[in-house]
Amino acid sequence: MSVTRSGVELLGPMKPEYDEILTDEALALVATLARKHTKTVKELLAAREKRQAQIDAGALPDFLPETKDVREGDWQVRQVPDDLLDRRVEITGPVERKMIINALNTPVKCYMADFEDSLSPTWENAVEGQIHLRDAIQRKIDFTADNGKEYKLLDDNPVLICRARGWHLWEKHAKVDGEIVPGAIWDFALYFHHNHKQLIANGTGPYFYLPKTEHYLEARLWATIMDETEDAYNVPRGTCRGTFLIETLPAVFQMNEILYEMRDHAVALNCGRWDYIFSYIKTLRNHPDRVLPDRGIVSMDKPFLNAYSRLLIQTCHKRGAMAMGGMAAFIPSKDPEANAKILEKVRQDKELEAVNGHDGTWIAHPGLAETAMGEMTKHIEAARASGKGNGRNLMHVMRADEIITAANLLEPCEGVKSEEGMRHNIKVAVQYIEAWIRGNGCVPIYGLMEDAATAEISRTSIWQWIRHGCELDTGKTVTKELFREFLDEEMEVVKSELGEDLFNSGRFDEAKEIMDEITTADECVAFLTLPAYERLA
Repeated sequence: MSVTRSGVELLGPMKPEYDEILTDEALALVATLARKHTKTVKELLAAREKRQAQIDAGALPDFLPETKDVREGDWQVRQVPDDLLDRRVEITGPVERKMIINALNTPVKCYMADFEDSLSPTWENAVEGQIHLRDAIQRKIDFTADNGKEYKLLDDNPVLICRARGWHLWEKHAKVDGEIVPGAIWDFALYFHHNHKQLIANGTGPYFYLPKTEHYLEARLWATIMDETEDAYNVPRGTCRGTFLIETLPAVFQMNEILYEMRDHAVALNCGRWDYIFSYIKTLRNHPDRVLPDRGIVSMDKPFLNAYSRLLIQTCHKRGAMAMGGMAAFIPSKDPEANAKILEKVRQDKELEAVNGHDGTWIAHPGLAETAMGEMTKHIEAARASGKGNGRNLMHVMRADEIITAANLLEPCEGVKSEEGMRHNIKVAVQYIEAWIRGNGCVPIYGLMEDAATAEISRTSIWQWIRHGCELDTGKTVTKELFREFLDEEMEVVKSELGEDLFNSGRFDEAKEIMDEITTADECVAFLTLPAYERLA
C-alpha cells in the first residue's frame, strides 16, 4: 500500500526508521521542486535525443556559436569555500553504512558519498543512504559486522560531498501529482533538508557532485533549484555548492557555459573519465572513423582524453574554479609484487594529472590514498616552493596560451580490437549487471572497482563493434551472432570462476538477458541502468 505525505505518494515498503527521513517537511521540499521542475527535466531529456539524432545523421559536437560571448567574457564563479580549496585526493563510494565510515576514516581531503554510479538505487538504498549520511554528519554513525567487528568514526574526517543521481534517473517509488519524481530532486531535497543546518554548524555546507550533464541548460536547472531552496530555507546565496562531472562528450564543449549558469554555486569541474569514454562511444556511435579500441588501451595519455583534461583545467582556473582529476579504479593486491605494480600505475596516473594542473584526484579504495596523496602533494609543494602555488591546489596553472580545438577533443584513438578484450568486456558487464540488479552498485571484478560507468564502456564498446562490423585481432568479424556465441562461452567461464553454488544463487540468467538485449539492440540504449532499474524492487 502507498502512503501520501505532503503531496508525495510513497510506493516503497516503509520501515519504522524511514519516518525519520521521510518527514512531512522534507517531502514538502520534494513536492515543491518536483511540481516546478519535472516538466523541465523531461524537456531537457527530449532535447538530448534531438541533439543525438543530429550527430547520428553526421554532425559532430562543437562549441556553441550562440554562447561565444560567455566563453570570451570576463567573469568568475563565486569564491570557493575555504574547506574546499584543498581537494588533492578524494575517495568515492556508495552510501552504505560501513563504506561511509571507512571512507570518512581514510586520510584524504574529501569523500564523495554516492547515490549514483556506485549505488544500485533500490528503495532501501535510496532511503537508508540518507539515514546513514545524516548519522555521519551528526557523528552518530557506527556499524557492527556479522563477524562482530566494529566500525566507528575517527576524529579527523574529510569534507563530505553528496553525489545526487543524474537527470536521466527517476525515483519510481515516489510520485507527485501522479508523476514519478526525478531521482536528482529526491536525493538533493532529502540531503539538503536534513543536513544543511548541521553541515553549516560543522563549518562546511551542503556540497554536491552533479553528474551526467550534457548541456548548459541542465546546469541552469540545477542553479534554479539551488536558488529556490536557499530562499525557501532562508540561507545565504551560495550556501549550496556544486562540482559538475564533465563526463559526457557534449558537456566538454560547454564547460564555460556550465560554470556561468552555476556561477553562484559552482566550485569545480571534474574529469569523469570513465563515463566520458562511454559517452564518446555513445555520442559518436554512427561515425565509423571514431570507433574506439580495447578499453584497456584508452588511457588518459591518449590525445583526445589528454586534450579534455587540459581544456577542463584551462577553463576552470580562468573562471576561479577548481579542476578535479579522474578515478583510479585499482584495488590493492595482497601479493607484494603485484601491489607494487598497481601502486606504480596509480602514481603515474596521478603524476600525469598533476603535471597537467589538476587540483585533485579520485581514488576508489583506501589502499591507494597514500600513493595518490604523495604524488599530488609533491607537485603542490613544489609549486609553492617555486613561488607559484598556494600550497593547497594548483589553481595557478592557467594553460592560457594553449588552444584546444574541437578536432583535438574528437581525435580518433588507434589501437587493437581484440577477441580477448571483447570477452573480458562481456565478463565484466554481466557480473556488474548481476550485482546491480541484486542491489550492489560497486563491485570488485578482476582487480578493479567497477561501477556503472566502466560497465557502460564494456557493453557499448561491443555494441559499437557490432554496429560497424569491426574485425578482431583473430580475424573474426564482430556480429550479433559472434557476440552471443562469446556470451554463452563467457557465462560458463564466470560460473567456473565463481563456483556453481554462488553462480546459481545469483541472478545471472537475468543479467545475461539484459546484456544480450542492450548489446544487440538496433539503437544504442542510453544507459544500462534504465532497463536494469525495471528489475529492481
